[in-house]
Amino acid sequence: MPVETPDIKTLLMEYDRARAYTDELWRDLTPDEVIWRPHQHSSAIGWHLGHQAHVAHFMVRNLTAAEPSPAPELDGLMDSANPETFRGSLPTVERLLQFRETVADRVHARLGAIASKQVGAPQQMAVVGWHLLAALVNHEYQHDQWIAEVRSEQLGHDLPDDPVAGTVRRIDGYLVLAPES
Repeated sequence: MPVETPDIKTLLMEYDRARAYTDELWRDLTPDEVIWRPHQHSSAIGWHLGHQAHVAHFMVRNLTAAEPSPAPELDGLMDSANPETFRGSLPTVERLLQFRETVADRVHARLGAIASKQVGAPQQMAVVGWHLLAALVNHEYQHDQWIAEVRSEQLGHDLPDDPVAGTVRRIDGYLVLAPES
């Protein structure tokens, strides 16, 4: 029996659930803990927070609608193509939070327009949007794994429970959006 895939509106809820789980992993940390790097060849939790949003912006921009970066000053810093030792200093926690919220609002606006067929080629964009959102959710969880490891193993904080959702499960230790087949 084939598994029914969730629609874009449902995937937007999954995106919000993934972002909420990320928030549970870092919101109770001190600013020093958020910007702390275990060593020079690793990234701070704050970098992962910015990188998650950076990737979401660039995926939406490049796959659905060209629009300027909401934070051009963060583009190079949050790009994983740049080695950790050359990424520079992180912005404040408040700036990271603002960046994440701005990008999430843009994701919702663009994918909401796709879901309501307010775009050219609405059926094609629905397919692109579905895959885009699944990738964004899985990317959020991918970086949550590293954040969780630093949070628990190096900073000594308890971990929150995994998000409860019918299509989120652990594969190879990572949370993923993966409908069962």
